[in-house]
Amino acid sequence: MRLAVLFFLSLAPLGQAGSSEYFVPSHRVAGIGAARKGLSDDLLDVRTDRMIQTQTFSIMRDPQAVAGARRITGSASLQALFRSAAARTGLPQSLLEAIAYLESWGDARAESPAGPRGIMQISEGTARIMGLRVVHARRYRTTRERVLVKRRGRKPVYRTVRHRTPYYVTVRDDRLSPSRAIPAAARYLAGLEEKFGGRDWAIFAYHCGEGCVAAMQDITRRADGIPKNKMSVARMFFSCSPAWNRELYEAVQQQMERDYSPTYWFRVKRAEQLLAMYRTDRSAFLELAQEYRSQFSTEQRAPHRLSVWLKRADLLYRTPGDLRDATGTTLAKALLRPEYFNYSLHTDGRDSIAAQDLSDQPYFLQASPSALGALTYIAFATRRLFDELNPKGEHWVPLEVSSLVEPQEYIQRIRSDSGDSEALAHSSGQVFDIDYANLPRGELESLRFVLSDLGWDGYIGFVSEGVQNLHIGCAPSERDFFTSVFREATGGDSNDVGGDQRTGISQRPHVGELQDRPLPAASFAAHHSDR
Repeated sequence: MRLAVLFFLSLAPLGQAGSSEYFVPSHRVAGIGAARKGLSDDLLDVRTDRMIQTQTFSIMRDPQAVAGARRITGSASLQALFRSAAARTGLPQSLLEAIAYLESWGDARAESPAGPRGIMQISEGTARIMGLRVVHARRYRTTRERVLVKRRGRKPVYRTVRHRTPYYVTVRDDRLSPSRAIPAAARYLAGLEEKFGGRDWAIFAYHCGEGCVAAMQDITRRADGIPKNKMSVARMFFSCSPAWNRELYEAVQQQMERDYSPTYWFRVKRAEQLLAMYRTDRSAFLELAQEYRSQFSTEQRAPHRLSVWLKRADLLYRTPGDLRDATGTTLAKALLRPEYFNYSLHTDGRDSIAAQDLSDQPYFLQASPSALGALTYIAFATRRLFDELNPKGEHWVPLEVSSLVEPQEYIQRIRSDSGDSEALAHSSGQVFDIDYANLPRGELESLRFVLSDLGWDGYIGFVSEGVQNLHIGCAPSERDFFTSVFREATGGDSNDVGGDQRTGISQRPHVGELQDRPLPAASFAAHHSDR
């Protein structure tokens, strides 16, 4: 019942937070952007559950996801080791399996370029703390070289010189032995749990390091709105903001840019669920793995969530004529009131939204209602956070939209030589680009924070395109919601809104329904691919 009630929190009024000077939607996502401040326990639970579900992308996009699940669950010897280690430490077997799954895909010989090795991916320094032996021996490599000694008359005299060059080999490495590494890692995690006062902090420390977590806990204790008796990794993550708890925000940002470790606990929780799915419903697991394959990228791993969400069947518009025919049905006109909707259309200059034939340009100023709703919502949430941040000496600048829908014929003729790998997605009408080159510093920070926040909850995906452009689209599961936002912005005018003309509350699932319908994750740093 509590979760069903929380679903409707997204429709609660803003009260004094809004401004009549610009569009404030009644269809909203609770706890996003400026609304993060003072998250209730119930809302924190909802955000945490959604965040766990969105980790599906970072796990299932890897081609090793299926083989790893088979290795972890199908090996009798590994299962015995996990079972024994869990019994000795009191940690759940599923937790130890999930860490091994994420760290190495169950490969006992796995080796990271950064140095960690083995099924539990243990660094050499941590191995010694765990009591594991890593022994190196010095060996010598002998080489011979002819050296000129002197000349006798005109005839040179040489002699052969031998050189002994030392090198080191590993003669014993317990990290590569699951029978030693798994129990040691379990004991280490149990010790971290006791040291840091929580299993979530212990998991965080396994990835980030003890010094890192000690520092993050200290900053979290000083943060506003976090009761001392309720400190958790989830509260730390969702309580930071550039507008308040600035110190915590910058600390989390730094760790995210380093190795995404603040999201590690969420990934481990999702890995536990996915391994349970593999055991109980293997066909559903395999279907999920197939769902997270990109139909466009030739890379082994899908580079970002938009490459997974969009399918070839979504590329509907081949010619400018297709755009004309879709006007008012599957495509809608963009909103042209920058001061009210907080975004403008870039229609001047070399990189403007423009068709080769100027008579076609009005049809390029369209997108699907869901894409326009996502754009409208992002502009609202960014403006609201910017006002909360109130950066000194800065004034709000409407977000500059540099691209909406484009037909394939135009893309192939005009944009194919630019190396723009995301351009073809515009023929779906589901994505749009924002040029952030001219945004004030505080506004750009607010935009990136809002995008990341919506992304972590699975509402949108985004990726940098070039040095000043963001390529953005909403999740297929959230198109109804963003379409509702757009209908609200247009007053439900059937001349402007394509597709289904129903109004009212969109039927978005609550968290209980998300367990079997996971959502991909978004990246905290827009210019990086997802962790």
